[in-house]
Amino acid sequence: MAIKDLFKSKLKVVNIGLASFTESLERSGAQSVQVDWRPPVKADAGALAAVEAAAADIEKANAKAVKLILTGKPALVGMGVALDTIPGMTHDLILHAGPPVTWERMCGPMRGGVIGALLYEGRAKTPEEAEKLAASGKIRFSPCHEHGAVGPMAGIVSPSMPVFIVKNEEHGNLAYATMNEGLGKVLRYGAFGPEITKRLKWMADELYPTLAAAIAKLGRIDLKSMIAQALHMGDEVHNRNRAATSLLFRALAPAIVRTCPDSERAAKVLEFIHGNDHFFLNLSMAASKATLDAARGVAGSSLVVVMARNGTDFGVQLSGTGGEWFTGPAPVPDALYFPGFTKADANPDIGDSAITETNGLGGFSIAAAPAIVQFVGGQAPDALRYTKQMYEITAAENGAYQIPSLNFRGAPTGIDVRKVVAKGIFPLIDTGVAHKEPGVGQVGAGILSAPAEPFVKALSGLAGSLSAKPKKQKKTLSV
Repeated sequence: MAIKDLFKSKLKVVNIGLASFTESLERSGAQSVQVDWRPPVKADAGALAAVEAAAADIEKANAKAVKLILTGKPALVGMGVALDTIPGMTHDLILHAGPPVTWERMCGPMRGGVIGALLYEGRAKTPEEAEKLAASGKIRFSPCHEHGAVGPMAGIVSPSMPVFIVKNEEHGNLAYATMNEGLGKVLRYGAFGPEITKRLKWMADELYPTLAAAIAKLGRIDLKSMIAQALHMGDEVHNRNRAATSLLFRALAPAIVRTCPDSERAAKVLEFIHGNDHFFLNLSMAASKATLDAARGVAGSSLVVVMARNGTDFGVQLSGTGGEWFTGPAPVPDALYFPGFTKADANPDIGDSAITETNGLGGFSIAAAPAIVQFVGGQAPDALRYTKQMYEITAAENGAYQIPSLNFRGAPTGIDVRKVVAKGIFPLIDTGVAHKEPGVGQVGAGILSAPAEPFVKALSGLAGSLSAKPKKQKKTLSV
């Protein structure tokens, strides 16, 4: 366009700020153009150069890791008691969500979960006794992820709690998760008290043996196929599990009826599952854990195999950097709060449930679950936009997990830390929100973008692992 014609044409507003500014202009009838621009992420120049120099090798490693992820076949194969089932579990150990954290640094809901677990285990008679014991050094704490396990929110697993056993039938590794208690005032949100202990005891004494017998009767339940079907039915299997729980219910019900010797107990078990739309959540987490753990240890891979939060820190692990944690402060989610609560009441993000996003589900597949926006905020078009954005930071699409509203496109899978840092696009997570004080429980649900710091550190960690790789020695010929 010639300069002389510039001011003869109708002007448009060019917005490089928040998209909501453009939306406001459009509502008022003004024409505008939204520029998809983000400030660059500040990262170590040496790390960027090292990763760029090794790009070809990283791509090969990522292709190997992606294949391991996409070929995973998670199935529910049994149940057991944590002490007898989870590797490394001991009588004085309590597992928790997220990266490592000491009692002194634990947030309120995680402390509440520990207190509730000690009351459940009979190690203390009062919350005060439990808190004193937890701070005494006689109880050890360790991340679920370091024991092949995952736990939602506080993620507390104590020795006598029953756990699901999920096997990656393609690669042979196992993952573990507790049973889901439901929503509201529950242990995983940091609540404790007689009603929480009573529910946990019922779950151990009646729900666990009933489910264990039913699963043994069935032999296995194909979780990958169940998740795939649930995506077609409006779930994203993180914050919405209504369809997946219904599918699980249909699979279990006949076996429960056939194996439970007490019809009243069978009815109570079925009523409990029927009344808890989130019952499948823990299984979707364990399925994702089993899938991603198979891709650990691929030297040079920049793919993320863990995103987890302990309510204080947000941590990630990469396929190519072993079990090293890269952490930064956990953010507070933007949320819809229950009546009487506000963001001032909210604890920073917490839980291992972001393993679902790491596996291409949850917030990454939120376009499959437009109804979720009623629970976490926003509008249906936002769900489409969120998922489309996640394709920009992933290495593959999972054809098994298809999103109907995107013409059955495979879910964005394999978060590449290089793309996250280069593009300034951070993984989207939809999540529940716990009250910051122990003992209160859930106060809302919402969404957030993962913080930058763990990914910037992970990129530097990857660069360090590349420079530490032993160089191939040149062969010499002897005469």
